[in-house]
Amino acid sequence: MRQGTARRQVQLASAVLGAASGGRSTLGPVVARMASGSRSRAASLAALGSVAAELVGDKLPVAPNRLKPAPLSGRVFAGAATGVLLGGRQGAGRLVPAALGAGGALAGSLAGAAWRGAWARSGKPDLPAALVEDAAAVGLAYAGYRLLRGTA
Repeated sequence: MRQGTARRQVQLASAVLGAASGGRSTLGPVVARMASGSRSRAASLAALGSVAAELVGDKLPVAPNRLKPAPLSGRVFAGAATGVLLGGRQGAGRLVPAALGAGGALAGSLAGAAWRGAWARSGKPDLPAALVEDAAAVGLAYAGYRLLRGTA
């Protein structure tokens, strides 16, 4: 694969995994780390455990509003961290992937909040909307992973 094409794939993966982090903050960094190929079994299990905990925790009534400053900045930071983790691949640099990851996380957070808000206004129970959002975030994470498979 040509260097420029691989760099663009890393940049696109940073944005896509950032959007996944906007939905579930742990997804982007976990997938970026797992795509690097250097991971122990224990580290992989711990990472997947953190994703599972977030998927469950998001459904609890005590889950904070994602658009409040602390949760939103955490998601944006997770998106940026994803870009930084991916930035060393194929000479993509770190600044552009970090910015794309952060922007993707912001967009994913806003889109997820808009989806959940629209669903809530319909008067339907929240759980189905949360599960659809989970599926979208996991789908984005998988798409980002697939983009990275060709850049190793």
